[in-house]
Amino acid sequence: MQTMVNIEVVKGANENNLSALRRFTKRVQSSGVLPQVRSKRYAQHLPSRNVRRVKYLNYIKKKEAVAELIKLGKLSEISKFTRRR
Repeated sequence: MQTMVNIEVVKGANENNLSALRRFTKRVQSSGVLPQVRSKRYAQHLPSRNVRRVKYLNYIKKKEAVAELIKLGKLSEISKFTRRR
């Protein structure tokens, strides 16, 4: 579950822009939002069940087609390691 974090800093009357920006960055760092977002950035998500099912069905169809071509003699047996170099 994701929580929404809004960080707001109000500039004081005698405060300069740099100190207000520094306070803002300190609050962002203390909230822990950035590490959470950065950890999710490159995470691999599991494909949905439907996507996996369609991919597997296509794999089965291709495998059956190749088996049929081999059986008819139109295709020679394929080694599992032909593409490795």
